[in-house]
Amino acid sequence: MADVNVYTASRLSDMASSLSRLARAFVEDGEDGRLTGEDARMAMETAAAVVCGSCRKCGLSSEFEKESSYYLYYLLRTFEQNGRVEEKDMPRMFAESCPRREAYMVQLNRNLGRATMNLSWKNRFLESRDAVIVQFRELSAILEEFAKQMESASDVTAAWEEPVRRAFHRRRITVDNLLILEYENQRKEAYLTLHMAKNSCITASEAAHILGKTLGSRQWKAARDSRSVIGKQPSVIRLIEEGSYQMLYGAAWIAKDGQRVSGDNYTFGQNPEGQVIMSLSDGMGSGETASRESQRVIELTEQLLETGFSARAALKLVNTVLLLTGEQHPATLDLCCVDLNTGVLEAMKLGASATFVKREDGVELLEASEVPMGVMNPIEPVLLSKKLWDNNRILMVSDGVLDALPGEDKESVLREFLEEQPFGPPKEMASRVVEFAASFGEGIRDDMTVLAAGIWKRR
Repeated sequence: MADVNVYTASRLSDMASSLSRLARAFVEDGEDGRLTGEDARMAMETAAAVVCGSCRKCGLSSEFEKESSYYLYYLLRTFEQNGRVEEKDMPRMFAESCPRREAYMVQLNRNLGRATMNLSWKNRFLESRDAVIVQFRELSAILEEFAKQMESASDVTAAWEEPVRRAFHRRRITVDNLLILEYENQRKEAYLTLHMAKNSCITASEAAHILGKTLGSRQWKAARDSRSVIGKQPSVIRLIEEGSYQMLYGAAWIAKDGQRVSGDNYTFGQNPEGQVIMSLSDGMGSGETASRESQRVIELTEQLLETGFSARAALKLVNTVLLLTGEQHPATLDLCCVDLNTGVLEAMKLGASATFVKREDGVELLEASEVPMGVMNPIEPVLLSKKLWDNNRILMVSDGVLDALPGEDKESVLREFLEEQPFGPPKEMASRVVEFAASFGEGIRDDMTVLAAGIWKRR
């Protein structure tokens, strides 16, 4: 197994290097995103060819023959500012000597308009190209990260195989194959191929209890994608070691007045790495459109995180997807990942409000000012990390909650309120925060959502 891990990690590293080189191959010199002197010269040449013929009375032909002419850039900036060029913007000789001034101006503005449209399409293409480059780079980083995880996984089957087989044999369960892996954070994972004696069966949860008791470690449980019942036919099950901590959550929300649904969405789950994932997204505006956009952000992020992507990689990939699809209704994202093995909280925010951590000695704020998802590229999420302890609470709020509070320093108002509150169940604390925010002013001016969670040490 160790040899397979080394080989797999090596191949993944090679693929990561290839994607990184591919991203570099796309990189070109930066574009200024504006019309150039060449665009102005071509617009004037085309207008002259259509209107002027062989006429040279005004002397404009000598101007557009000079690529570095100051007048060409003056013409462009005037068109960019006003949307068209007027006769008063042209040289005096043109106004005094050109017999077809009106026709020339119509043709010139038409040509500059076409050049502007072409520039817009070119800039859109460059944005898409840059988004693809970012995606290649992120995929490269993801593969490199996964390769390191493969290298850090140790095969400890030999040390435990004999006692595990004996423990299951006492329950009339045959272990056909066994693989036990230990990761860098000391967390273990096991794959067992089991079958029972005739006319008997056992649940995967019971098998997890037997394995945990044999290894003398923390509690074990069956993975969500594992088979739930083992009978006389050989079945493969995946068992994972639970962390030192456990978490519970609760949520409360109120939709904006006049709306049937809230534009906010949230999720709470656990990934294969033993991390609890909490995310809260606030869609732009309110109602069903905002709800669809925030739900889309939540679902994409959740799928990536549950697959094993890091929080940073997941955020950047989701942002890239929204940019490539031309997202018109961006949504904020507040993401918290808690490692149940260490109790460490990692928070990342894109346009989201502060997160509040309630401890025995007070309330701490985690905040980072960023733009919503799907607005800018590239983005670099800010990682905020904190150690959580037994009985701590985490509260994530949408913008509507803070906006409803009085005063300018709204975060301080909510922090003072939380400091006065007892350590109740997460659902109860979330409801109290929503009621507190809704008590100010007349009516609900924006969607309000609070996601609360508590962490406890396993006894």
